Amino acid sequence: MLAGLALVLSWPTFGYLLLGVFIGMWIGAVPGLGGVVGLVLLLPFTFSMDPVPAFALLMGLYAVTSTSDTISAILLGIPGSVASQATILDGYPLAKKGHAGRAFGAAYTVSAFGGVFGALLMAASLPFILPVIFAFGIPEFLMLGLLGLTMVGVLSGGAVGKGLIVGLLGLLLTTIGYAEATGVPRFNLHTEYLLDGLPIIPIALGLFGIPELLEMAVKNTSISRVKMADESRGGMLRGIKDVLKHRWLTIRSALVGTYVGVLPGLGGSIVDWIAYGHAVQSAKDKSQFGEGDIRGVIAPESANNASRAGALIPTVAFGIPGSLGAAILLSALVIKGLQPGPDMLTVNLGLTFSMIWDIAIANILAAGLLMLLSRQIAKIAFLPAHSVVPGVMVVLLMGAWVATSSMGDWWTCLCMAALGYVMKQGGWPRSPLILALVLGTLIENNYQLTMQLHDGLSWMYQRPIVVIIEVAILVTIFLAARGLTRPKSVRARKKKDIPSPSQSLMSFLLSAMLLAVFVWAFLNAKGFEDAATGEFPLAVLTLAIPLTLFVLIRDVRACRGGIKQAGGTAPAITAASLEWQLPASMRFFGYLLVMLATTYLAGQLVSLPLFVALYARRWGNFSWTMSLVYAAASLLLVWGLYAQVMNLRLYPSLLFD
Repeated sequence: MLAGLALVLSWPTFGYLLLGVFIGMWIGAVPGLGGVVGLVLLLPFTFSMDPVPAFALLMGLYAVTSTSDTISAILLGIPGSVASQATILDGYPLAKKGHAGRAFGAAYTVSAFGGVFGALLMAASLPFILPVIFAFGIPEFLMLGLLGLTMVGVLSGGAVGKGLIVGLLGLLLTTIGYAEATGVPRFNLHTEYLLDGLPIIPIALGLFGIPELLEMAVKNTSISRVKMADESRGGMLRGIKDVLKHRWLTIRSALVGTYVGVLPGLGGSIVDWIAYGHAVQSAKDKSQFGEGDIRGVIAPESANNASRAGALIPTVAFGIPGSLGAAILLSALVIKGLQPGPDMLTVNLGLTFSMIWDIAIANILAAGLLMLLSRQIAKIAFLPAHSVVPGVMVVLLMGAWVATSSMGDWWTCLCMAALGYVMKQGGWPRSPLILALVLGTLIENNYQLTMQLHDGLSWMYQRPIVVIIEVAILVTIFLAARGLTRPKSVRARKKKDIPSPSQSLMSFLLSAMLLAVFVWAFLNAKGFEDAATGEFPLAVLTLAIPLTLFVLIRDVRACRGGIKQAGGTAPAITAASLEWQLPASMRFFGYLLVMLATTYLAGQLVSLPLFVALYARRWGNFSWTMSLVYAAASLLLVWGLYAQVMNLRLYPSLLFD
């Protein structure tokens, strides 16, 4: 360990680590980019470098993107990367209340602690953790995926039935494209784009990001719903005090992050959800979760930073990358002539420990720098909506474009934005859909392999780790059910969760639409020639259809009460339309559709600046000069960052190639 630390602190290695931290802070803050894109950009520059400084540069970037992605998650309700999705649930409501500084203070403090704690814990437990990793097989990964799915109940708040339906919808979406078990395409609507499945980045950005930007545009309000006043001062210090107050939650979440992060292919994807679920289940008062509870920021941020060190171990010890980012680090090892395996834990142990130290030191540096900047960053929450919306929309759309550089990414993002808008107006939770998308393919593939490799269900009680995870699933379900049935919890939710007539009407429309989609999918899945191809979607739909029908019946009853209260169907629809601010919302979507049409005709270098200029001038009432300056800045961003630096292929339009 000391030899590895000496390598990191030597020059120029430490300078490259600093450079990686600076680049990682910036890339992580841009929605849709994240650590993978940063690693891809930096990898060619390391070809001629020595191994130690090369990995200092790469690990410095990779370690801090899960810290800086908190900026967009808290300020905009947009996940900067997969690692910040759970942070949105309470971080964004805190920003709305004018407490963005407090959320940043807590997030950066636990990020630094989690990164250092995870790295040191991983280094200390290295001799003991390797046999555990070897003990994990396909059944264990299947059960761990199911354990992650039990978090749906936690993420659903008081609407558990709706949360389960949304989770089942997410599982169904993962079956779009080729079935890995049989190679047969499913639900691809005869389009080439859907054959490889739906990418998660456009879905997450559309589901969470665009509905929040739409609300800001329609209501012409800043991110914060309160004015910059005394409650926003001292927020950073208050966030640090929150961490000290909830220090045991911070430590437990870091433990979860470290050891769950070790698991290849799964840990980094669900670690923040598991930590968030643990925070909810272990809390005596659950009423503020989802409304701006600081514990909902502390737990996932501590866990996802601690998981970086854990994810490094299977990569260097076994050559098994736990994520796409780890796969790029693995390729860097091979390029340097280093063979993953026992040599990395014996002959090259100093290099392995230097990589762990890179993670620890990078987290401390990033947290310190972001704390210094966060007071200024938090002021974004108080800027006028029309000065924020067009610029963020450009970044969001180009973040979605990173997925496959196809117009299908934008259509996916826009469709998910419409779904997110309806879910938000109808009181449906959105988070279970993302969790199910992360876990769906993994669960299906491991289920198929488990059934092929093991006869019957003996694996469910003959494998010790499987039994332990099964007990954890039962305990999670019990705690969730206990929280729902506890009288105090019910009383606390009664006032908050009673739907308004307009919310009931929108919920009815969504449940009816989902029921139609599920029935259509069921009929299609029944027609698959290969039984294995339709086995998983049919299992999902067998649960989804009756559950959706039950919710639909409840929504019909609620709508009847709302119509009676409004004095008729027409007055109820009129009142709901006003509450939804439907004309302005449709106008916003109209702007986006015109922008998409212009992209087909002239490409992004014309359509995006044109969108910014028209929005700023016609909706934001900016002067023509300011509108054109804003548009020119967006043009420079798209051309300079995405086209030149990242070398993304822009759309080959009809007028310009």
